[in-house]
Amino acid sequence: MATSKLQALWNHPAGPKTIHFWAPTFKWGISIANIADFAKPPEKISYPQQIAVTCTGVIWSRYSMVITPKNWNLFSVNVAMAGTGIYQLVRKIKNDFASEAEPVVAKE
Repeated sequence: MATSKLQALWNHPAGPKTIHFWAPTFKWGISIANIADFAKPPEKISYPQQIAVTCTGVIWSRYSMVITPKNWNLFSVNVAMAGTGIYQLVRKIKNDFASEAEPVVAKE
């Protein structure tokens, strides 16, 4: 049973013998780097970079579901990219706009 599953994976049109497997696999590095940047202060987050990561994730997630064969590795990495990009953008927006409205406490 396990041998037939491995053989099916190996011979799949988007399996390890093709670029359709390896490109999304290496793309995980971008998502992992973005997760590592969660520890970065929000001031150091770049709007253009995170917008690019988010848009790439959204666009290619959709694309990965309309191509034949469906490439679940490509889909999952792009969902992760979109999710981490959105999270980073929310952190940056909160820092830039929500923290400016801090009330000033009057001294008595």
